[in-house]
Amino acid sequence: MPNAGKSGKKTARSHSRSVGDVFGLSPFAVDVPGRSALWADQRYRYCWAKKPMRPEVKAMLIYQYTYAYAAVSPQDGRMDSLVLPEVSGRCMQLFFDEVAQRYPDENIVMMVDGAGWHKSNDFRFPDNLRLLFLPPYAPELNPQEHLWDELREKYFHNRAFDSLGALEEQLVAGLRALEMEHERVNSIAG
Repeated sequence: MPNAGKSGKKTARSHSRSVGDVFGLSPFAVDVPGRSALWADQRYRYCWAKKPMRPEVKAMLIYQYTYAYAAVSPQDGRMDSLVLPEVSGRCMQLFFDEVAQRYPDENIVMMVDGAGWHKSNDFRFPDNLRLLFLPPYAPELNPQEHLWDELREKYFHNRAFDSLGALEEQLVAGLRALEMEHERVNSIAG
């Protein structure tokens, strides 16, 4: 018995069927180092013999972005925001200056995550503003994260925009509405 194991029984290998048997192909075997024989259809002997068609790209897609910066006081629901063209230390400095200017008589402790533009050595902090860094990979500790969900759900759900300007108008309208509704912001971020 040629396929007998040590016990004299037939092994499972003798009952297996080849790929060619299963798919009705006339197979041939190609030895691939480290693998068993590779089965293929006789018509396409080698993978590289038939060149695939690639789509021709006539224009490159260019994405445009806009960014919302916001700070929330979870204690009383006050929110301040700016829409800026990029995320960078320069734009973050503009945001720090704006928030400090809006509340000159208050001491502000702003919680931020570990994003690179939050950690610039070139920041000139206003006298009434300090940063408190969240632990890494813990966005759930930042109460403001829930506001982004609210903004997406209420102002951007199932919307398509013709231009970046139209999107920015919707973003500014959503941020203004949240800035005016202190109780709602407090319920979301408090």
